[in-house]
Amino acid sequence: MTELKVPSVAESITEVTLSRFLVKDGDYVELDQPICELETDKASQEIPANVAGVVKFVAKEGDDLKVGAVICNIDEKATPPNLPEGEEKIQPPINKKTEIKKEQTQAPFGGLGAVTPIAKKILEEGAVKITEVKGSGAGGKITKDDALKAVRAKAGLPAREAFGRGERREKMSRLRKTIAERLVYSKNSTAMLTTFNEVDMTAINKIREKYGDTFKKKNEVSLGMMSFFAKAVCNALEKFPAVNSSIEENEIIYHDYADISIAVSTPKGLVVPVIRNAESLSLVDIEKKVKELAIKGRDGLLTMEDMTGGTFTISNGGVFGSLMSTPIINPPQTAILGMHKVQDRPVVIDGNIVARPMMYVALSYDHRIIDGKESVSFLVAVKDFLENPHKLLLGADPVELLLG
Repeated sequence: MTELKVPSVAESITEVTLSRFLVKDGDYVELDQPICELETDKASQEIPANVAGVVKFVAKEGDDLKVGAVICNIDEKATPPNLPEGEEKIQPPINKKTEIKKEQTQAPFGGLGAVTPIAKKILEEGAVKITEVKGSGAGGKITKDDALKAVRAKAGLPAREAFGRGERREKMSRLRKTIAERLVYSKNSTAMLTTFNEVDMTAINKIREKYGDTFKKKNEVSLGMMSFFAKAVCNALEKFPAVNSSIEENEIIYHDYADISIAVSTPKGLVVPVIRNAESLSLVDIEKKVKELAIKGRDGLLTMEDMTGGTFTISNGGVFGSLMSTPIINPPQTAILGMHKVQDRPVVIDGNIVARPMMYVALSYDHRIIDGKESVSFLVAVKDFLENPHKLLLGADPVELLLG
């Protein structure tokens, strides 16, 4: 006679509840056949037979048992019964203490289904009826995995095998391969460094709120933030031409124009089409160009000409919720500006703590060409233009120009 005892299920658990037996007293069981179900305050667990033989119950359903307590004895010397051909073993009845009303457990396939305690709890918390779930366990029992799949399905989430370890392989697209090569080249061929600052977006938000509807009706395009950033960058590039330069062999090329590359997410990956001579364009022109390039990118219509060139790049990770990042330079350019999510944060203004819509901005630059002072000063200039949009019109404070 072999004893089946309560195993140690977890270091912190010393007692379990015998929720139900899965066989009848006196049944012949095979090695590793589930005998009973134990329940803790965290989960339920099936206990398999440690030998084959005839079961003799020691504990009762509903008993609280200490770790090491005997659940049942198994007579391994008993011979298995000879079942007539085609006869199936009868599933054990659910104990009256834990019997679930028939109308709650009637399985979709017509039989009386059982449900494990943890599965029942998952279904209750996920607001899924037991009658809506088809059990995959023995005798149609609803398992934990069945319950999780049902809850995910109701929430509109894709089916997922619990603790699944599936894999799939896809050939890297040519575009993705090119992007990867350029990013690695940029990291390995530049002395890249990133400086950060933050911008109070209050002024720009007020302009967009006040004039946004009129702007869209008149120009058939929305007034976004990209146009303000592009104009601010163009004005700052005039003050700090090294940030608008590129390297060709042993020479530095300084550009008298600002061709602004904007990072656009497409179904095939991230691309950077160019807004040419952005320094000469109005906010309306920039917004129209941004929309045009975004649509072409979405539809896969961007040409090599659209993406060739560029003297400076603006990347907006904020549209995806990014709060801060270090963007990678787009060679042969020497700098890139990263925009991020606008978030209300407490700031001190005139000695008072107030909430303001703030955005972290990041400038990654090639330290071989751009000094630290120059990079920080450039980013401060961008910040100043954005927080004081009236300066974008003339590239400086109108009052300062008036006073000479």
